[in-house]
Amino acid sequence: MEYVTVSAKIPKELKELMSKYGIKPGPIIREAIEREVRRRILEEAEEKLRKLSEKLKNIGDEEIAELIREERDLK
Repeated sequence: MEYVTVSAKIPKELKELMSKYGIKPGPIIREAIEREVRRRILEEAEEKLRKLSEKLKNIGDEEIAELIREERDLK
């Protein structure tokens, strides 16, 4: 896995408190970024599913059954 460096500015007082409590920023920053990326991926997937759901509302049961039969015939 290849890594890159990112940086963030924080108040001096916060840095002093991190040092006092032995808090290393790397793991915390990584976890926060990973959590936010996962949240955005899920948000994007939910939006795509919502749009697809809207489109599928207009397809009747018979048309869905026909599409399933066609798919089975291809296999």
